[in-house]
Amino acid sequence: MTVYHIVLFRLKPGVTQAQIANWGAIAESMVGKIPGLVSLKAGQPLPISVSRAKGFDMGLVAVMESPEHVASYATHPAHLEVQKLREELCEDTLAYDLEF
Repeated sequence: MTVYHIVLFRLKPGVTQAQIANWGAIAESMVGKIPGLVSLKAGQPLPISVSRAKGFDMGLVAVMESPEHVASYATHPAHLEVQKLREELCEDTLAYDLEF
């Protein structure tokens, strides 16, 4: 069954829009590199939901073919590169996986 991997990020003070755009582009480029990763989109919350976002400034939704692909995604070198950027730019992260 398909898995939706949802991640929210609270950025560190001083992170620029250019850094966010670069990180998002690198994250989205994982599609086609990581087996089972069907799609990935990253972005900032819509203005209407900022007040409910509890300080999370950015999010992503990755669609994966199966729960097994979530495990291999986590350790794939392309994801580890994105994770390194996350550690540099974020002070908090919340991840949630749903299977449909």
